Amino acid sequence: MRNVNDLSEQELLALAIALEEEDERIYADFAHGLRQNFPDSAAVFDQMRAEESGHRRRLQEMFQQKFGEHIPLIRRQDVKGFVERRPVWLKRPLRLKSARGEAASMEQETRRFYEAAAARTTDASIRRLLDDLAQEEMSHEERAEQLSETAVAKGAISREKEAQKKLFLLQIVQPGLAGLMDGSVSTLAPVFAAAFATHSTHAAFLVGLAASLGAGISMGFAEALSDDGTLTGRGHPLLRGVVCGCMTAVGGIGHTLPFLTSRFTLAVAIAAAVVIVELGVITWVRHQFMETPTLSAALQVALGGAVVFGTGILIGSW
Repeated sequence: MRNVNDLSEQELLALAIALEEEDERIYADFAHGLRQNFPDSAAVFDQMRAEESGHRRRLQEMFQQKFGEHIPLIRRQDVKGFVERRPVWLKRPLRLKSARGEAASMEQETRRFYEAAAARTTDASIRRLLDDLAQEEMSHEERAEQLSETAVAKGAISREKEAQKKLFLLQIVQPGLAGLMDGSVSTLAPVFAAAFATHSTHAAFLVGLAASLGAGISMGFAEALSDDGTLTGRGHPLLRGVVCGCMTAVGGIGHTLPFLTSRFTLAVAIAAAVVIVELGVITWVRHQFMETPTLSAALQVALGGAVVFGTGILIGSW
């Protein structure tokens, strides 16, 4: 790798052209990735892409004027001092906060390069161009950091918040709620059936643990394999699968842990109380995020839980 202080004026201009071309393509990816959910912010990135394209053309014209047609291939990874970029622009769905932060970091890095390159060159016209570009990159940096304020000025921030909420619901809340409901309700029958059949807290704990982990693995795979998120916009299947699987296991283990005690009556009482808390949490999540009326959500959840709970006790007492 070369040090920026060892680069010639020809190499500095060639590197500047490569930087502008890379930034231009990244902004195009940002605009493309945000257009569906955050159209106003995508429009800002389109403007920044067009301005980076203008910078590249000005640099190319200066290079051709000073050094001819051949532009050496020198890239940021060939020079010391540049920070390795995380390819956030490749992720789908693209997170608006990640795009804003990466854009600000990119502009700051490019501005510092122009300032260092301008200090290195002795050609007055090249130095003037590099100084001008450093100032323009500073304005880009401020624009990236204040991108949310630009959206506010256009009356778009409420729409973007709504889109973010929708993504959160699709990617986290829905699979998590499905897992919590399945883990909390479906494991009731085997846990309490084993408890009342054997009157052994140890046996009930092992059955509950096995049922919880098994259900978690099953639900995780089912959610991850249901769709890849390309058409539904529900995000990466691995994330949804992990969220759903973990919440399923948590829902079942919650009322399984009380059976670690050797006192059967106490274990059953605590487990029943935990079940009530779990059903209450499910009711709150449905009301808070799914806009289900509280009474309706409570009745639906309580009815399902009571039926499964009664089924487990009935089978265990048979």
